[in-house]
Amino acid sequence: MGFNCGIVGLPNVGKSTLFNALTSTAAAQAANYPFCTIEPNVGRVAVPDPRLDKLAEVAKSGKIIPTQLEFVDIAGLVRGASRGEGLGNQFLANIREVDAIVHVLRCFEDGDVTHVEGSVDPVRDAQTIETELMLADLDSLERRVVAAGKKAKGGDKEAKAQLDVMEPVLAALRDGRPARSVKLEEDGRAILKTLGLLTSKPLLYACNVEEASAAAGNAFSEKVAAMAKAEGAAHVVISAAIEAEVALLSDEAEKKEFLETLGLAETGLARVIRAGYELLHLITFFTVGPKEAHAWTLPKGLKAPQAAGVIHTDFERGFIRAETISYVDFIACGGEAGAKEAGKMRLEGKEYVVQDGDIFHFLFNV
Repeated sequence: MGFNCGIVGLPNVGKSTLFNALTSTAAAQAANYPFCTIEPNVGRVAVPDPRLDKLAEVAKSGKIIPTQLEFVDIAGLVRGASRGEGLGNQFLANIREVDAIVHVLRCFEDGDVTHVEGSVDPVRDAQTIETELMLADLDSLERRVVAAGKKAKGGDKEAKAQLDVMEPVLAALRDGRPARSVKLEEDGRAILKTLGLLTSKPLLYACNVEEASAAAGNAFSEKVAAMAKAEGAAHVVISAAIEAEVALLSDEAEKKEFLETLGLAETGLARVIRAGYELLHLITFFTVGPKEAHAWTLPKGLKAPQAAGVIHTDFERGFIRAETISYVDFIACGGEAGAKEAGKMRLEGKEYVVQDGDIFHFLFNV
């Protein structure tokens, strides 16, 4: 499992349409009225990676197993959600469970699709959702700071460490800034993650534009781009309508031709995944053989035993070393045997930091 993203936004911005397209399923009901999504829908999609197909071709692998990305379609939030308006409380809880937030913003005019605020303004919409998430975090943190303060006074070191993180975050929230805006050391960031704050999660803005603007964006998406840059957030331009059409095409050549007619080199899914990987600092490593070529996801900066543990906990527990070939060398040498012969296979130990595209064969003993 790569990571999971909660798709959030105001009602009628195209969340469920996008979800259906991304997961090629009709599991989420897309309709032109608020709260058509009553339970969060979960869909898993294969992460497209041309390297995996090439590895399988070179190794003559019988099966290709890509890593997966999970999308959670969360019902439309409205102004007042933090106070329980609409279906707020229920779905704020759902957002706490995801790794990152994909915030879909309506960046198109359409008189046939009502807007809950009465007009199209993606920056205002983003601020509406962010305010609700900050208010929910503020309410949660104010109560927890009191409890942590009492424990810290009693000499509880863990509570003191939490308090050192909570207090600056609480000050930021009171100042109208999200938790993610607070600069913390590595230990502080680890503590922040355990607090489950909505506004501490990495954020990706998805600008849902009309078909004609899918390649270059429009005036609405440009405003979002400026906002994202100021916040240090990521953004992508995507057309849920186009993604819905692409999802109906089963032939890859047909998909490519359709996208090219619209001036697009790839699907919106590919752009969302790439932005998501960058957002969460993830990399991909591979295991390759005649039976299967398999892609695996790992946070950047982790070491070889932890990569082994992604495959199986026994591999990490009994890790001895990793036979390692870079993707470039594997392809250039025509596979594992050629890489060995050319001296391109390396034996890496427990301190080796995994690089994107590494191909591993783990040696272990339990």
